[in-house]
Amino acid sequence: MSKLNVAVIFGGCSYEHDISIESASTIISNIPTSKYNVIPIYITKEGKWLLYDGEVTNIKNIDFEKFGTPTTISTDRDRKGVMRMVGEKFKNVKIDVFFPVLHGRNGEDGTIQGIFEIADVPYVGCGVLSSAVSMDKVFTKLIVNNTKIKQASFLSFKKEDLEDMNAVVKRIRSKLGYPCFVKPAISGSSIGISKANDKKELVEAINIAIKHDSKILVEKFIKGRELECAVLGSGGKDTLVSTVGEVDAADEFYDFESKYNNPESKTIIPAEIPEEYIKEIQNSALEIFKLLNCSGLSRVDFFLEEGTNKIFFNEINTLPGFTNISMYPMLCDTMGFSISDLLDKLIQLALVRD
Repeated sequence: MSKLNVAVIFGGCSYEHDISIESASTIISNIPTSKYNVIPIYITKEGKWLLYDGEVTNIKNIDFEKFGTPTTISTDRDRKGVMRMVGEKFKNVKIDVFFPVLHGRNGEDGTIQGIFEIADVPYVGCGVLSSAVSMDKVFTKLIVNNTKIKQASFLSFKKEDLEDMNAVVKRIRSKLGYPCFVKPAISGSSIGISKANDKKELVEAINIAIKHDSKILVEKFIKGRELECAVLGSGGKDTLVSTVGEVDAADEFYDFESKYNNPESKTIIPAEIPEEYIKEIQNSALEIFKLLNCSGLSRVDFFLEEGTNKIFFNEINTLPGFTNISMYPMLCDTMGFSISDLLDKLIQLALVRD
């Protein structure tokens, strides 16, 4: 049986470019080479696509801009794959499965998934609609509001609303109070998120968040433990839900610095919480995964509120990280999936998706 060509696409134009490279390094190093040929495709921060066909041992040591060749996805269904520039001509490179490892905008927001759909080539992860809706925290909240799953009270504002900052601040103070969290509606890796304890901090937080997106989400602060759950499957009866892991942030909350740059932050798997809480989180994670029409993989995050022990949905991540500190692969390991087994499973799920 011939090997399948798997194009791992990483880098990208988002703020999470460097995190994407870390995730892709793990993935490329662990894809079972007995079954798959790995074709790395790097996207520069400026949006240039480069295919590398040399020996791959560690992508972090490869100068893609020097040794890569310009390439683009073919939207011609008779030439499925990518078109690689060789001299003045383009050469078709057949791709059997695309594996996007692009965190943030243009990677997990449905845009590149739309290109895959037009090209009619299977791809790992959620589809166009589920990716777009799950990436937009406001739309996710509005959809989950139609369930019995609890989530923090929230408000959303567009950029033009902020022209009357006093009115925005007044509405937030009235409905949510302090402290509260301010987030870009579309962003990942906790980028652009701030906690506001008073009016001054709120205005500063709004100004930070709006730099990352034209819409912001403001949530009532939930004091509690941060818990995460991995979902793996097609969304049908075969879908698996992991045990629950806990994030023990070294800083006040699990922001970008705490997540990637503070070695004191750690993860605890399984979380030391009663079994009934684990069951509730697992059931809620699966319900949200199905409600948003997800497939392949997602990590679903929750809070366990201090004092009340109520469980609140926080957010869903449809393309979770695969870095050495990422929770998703660690949670899947508790279900018996090594990194290589997990990657194989994700590729096989992509191949059989309707």
